[in-house]
Amino acid sequence: MDYTDREYWNGIIKMCLSKFFILRVLYTQPMHGYEIARTVAQVTRGCCTPTEGTIYPVLREFEEGGYVTSSLEIAGGRERKVYTLTPKGQEAFRVAVEAWKEVTGYILEAVKLEDYASTI
Repeated sequence: MDYTDREYWNGIIKMCLSKFFILRVLYTQPMHGYEIARTVAQVTRGCCTPTEGTIYPVLREFEEGGYVTSSLEIAGGRERKVYTLTPKGQEAFRVAVEAWKEVTGYILEAVKLEDYASTI
């Protein structure tokens, strides 16, 4: 493990943020898997681009936990699963927002302290 490798840290950050951003995009409207991936990429300006291998296990976990429901929809002759956030999922997103705000504040504070220490 090379902790000086930026790719390591990018991977950790993106893995953690994937669940958050999946909740975020479903908070606005129901979507199918590909649309979720595309919207997460747009919302994060490409910082977080979840793959099918990331999205579907998370959606399955969310569905089993009662955070999303799914329904089959036919569009253009193709069947696809559309995911909808439940009230429990909406609450999970609100809690996640507060947690991320708190952690982000600590990170920014720590970086400011580091910048200050380097000027001494």
